Amino acid sequence: MLTDAHKLGNTLANIVDTAVNAGSFNTLVAAVKAAGLVDTLTGAGPFTVFAPTDEAFAKLPEGTVDNLLKDIPKLTQILTYHVVSGKVMAADVVKLNSATTVEGSDVKIDASNGGVKVNNATVATADVAADNGVIHIIDTVLLPA
Repeated sequence: MLTDAHKLGNTLANIVDTAVNAGSFNTLVAAVKAAGLVDTLTGAGPFTVFAPTDEAFAKLPEGTVDNLLKDIPKLTQILTYHVVSGKVMAADVVKLNSATTVEGSDVKIDASNGGVKVNNATVATADVAADNGVIHIIDTVLLPA
């Protein structure tokens, strides 16, 4: 769908709208709204977002998401740990060993086994285009140390 819009010359949606339109990031979008990060992630960017799916959030221990929605500083820390400043496409990601997140600490990147891992998460889909950056869909929520 995104490539069709791109081919037609239409502008792409921003990162948040792209996640909303995908339909598999309801938990992530709710968390971004709760943390007050919508304005940031709809801003100029560019940003690279390692976006966990709803299934990734469902893998967390029961009650984790509800507790995080009540602890906005911790929620914000976790969400910003999924964001890297700049537009880092998959072709560039595979050349990296780590990347510094907006949260301030690094995520480990390993592309040695054919796929790409970010910490313990596998990139399921790379290079989902947005007008203010790029989304790489991951199967596990990243938790800062």
